[in-house]
Amino acid sequence: MRITIKQIAKEAGVSRGTVDRVLNNRGKVRPEVEEKVRKIADDLGYRPNLLGRALGMNKKHVKIGVIAQAAETPFIKAALKGVEAASHEVEDYGGSVIVEKIAGISARKTAAAMESMREQEVNAIAMMPVDDLQVKRKIRQFTQEYQIPIVTFNSDLEDTGRLCYVGQHALRCGQTAAVLMGELFREQGGKIAVISGFASNTSLSNRVRGFRGVMREQFPRVELLDTVYCEENEEKAERQMEEILKAHPDLGGIYMTCFGEEGVCRALKKSKKDQKIIMVASDLMGRNYERLLEGSINLLIGQEAAEQGYEPVMILYRLLFNGEKPRKEYHYTDIVIKTKYNI
Repeated sequence: MRITIKQIAKEAGVSRGTVDRVLNNRGKVRPEVEEKVRKIADDLGYRPNLLGRALGMNKKHVKIGVIAQAAETPFIKAALKGVEAASHEVEDYGGSVIVEKIAGISARKTAAAMESMREQEVNAIAMMPVDDLQVKRKIRQFTQEYQIPIVTFNSDLEDTGRLCYVGQHALRCGQTAAVLMGELFREQGGKIAVISGFASNTSLSNRVRGFRGVMREQFPRVELLDTVYCEENEEKAERQMEEILKAHPDLGGIYMTCFGEEGVCRALKKSKKDQKIIMVASDLMGRNYERLLEGSINLLIGQEAAEQGYEPVMILYRLLFNGEKPRKEYHYTDIVIKTKYNI
């Protein structure tokens, strides 16, 4: 049975007008009353009648833009499936979603994609930003001057005026990897290589920061090698791994923050060290399950890719369509740990 505003008003002991103002962000309501109404609405399972609203707003066409970088990687491909699912829902209510896919990580292409979307008169943008001054300025311009709300996903740029962030808590992801791997090296110590994708990707750089920080503080016997950046390219990752093994034949572990595992595993197999070096990698997709089963990867730390594509679009749609603001700034997805015994 559908929950109505009248039922919520009765439970809260307020008027229907007050409930309407709270749920649709219209007018001022005392904070304690607003909190009470929202809690009752949640407890009762209230959902706004979007279809009825859609029928009444045929002159308003909601258009949302999505900018996805590193679009060729397995993780972003999975995230785009979430975007596709959200697009179908938006289209059901008369809106539309425009997707711009960028190969690799590029500040210039990101800024150009934002301008292209403004020319197409999007009402809001969900985007995976790059840590670059030009992009930061562009986001501030869009959110402040153009009044185009922006939600970031997968990677984030704080203090830019963006509405909120959807994705993994990357710092904690790196910290989790460090605790898991560090315990294996606590007594005997050893050398660990860190391989990441792009220094300008805030999600990846925060994983590295979290990993290195915990290792320094809790596992002093571990020697961390300098971070190398494979740009999420398999061939480059393979060459870098070969160079690391040549310079450090006593390498004990690898922390891989990004896509590029295939190249690293090839280098390990060629050197016959694929079963000897402990490897912690990221994301539960592609051939990583196979590598986990065969033992070339020992631990996988995953995140919910489809949710990171779906939720930013729906947050913006609810904002534009129903005036519903996100209730929190950081929408963190779960950190998932897999071994060959629990896949």
